[in-house]
Amino acid sequence: MATNSRDRGIVYSTEHGTMCPACGKPEAQCVCCRNSASTPGDGIVRVGRVTKGCRGKGLTVITGISLDHDGLANLARQLKQKCGAGGTVKDGVVEIQGDHRDLLVEELKKQGYVVKRSGG
Repeated sequence: MATNSRDRGIVYSTEHGTMCPACGKPEAQCVCCRNSASTPGDGIVRVGRVTKGCRGKGLTVITGISLDHDGLANLARQLKQKCGAGGTVKDGVVEIQGDHRDLLVEELKKQGYVVKRSGG
């Protein structure tokens, strides 16, 4: 039996904004998604470079950091300031504009993470 798109619950409300798909509460009041780690992994932080979807420009990606959303946003802010570049956090992955792999590997090691360069 196919599920109807109406059976999935509210995704966005003009009054509250984005809604949590798990509990149905507004994202600001959700406790189920915020408490879970963004990416469970092997404990190794990987720093790589991507150009796909960036119109040929380089993007440094950092994966494998086991922090909640707020902690990941704070870490991304610190790393962007260190690099002097823009960036964002998407789906538990920190993206920083430009190729800053060497600088980020050293900075993350100083903060106590086990870090590896990934890719070429």
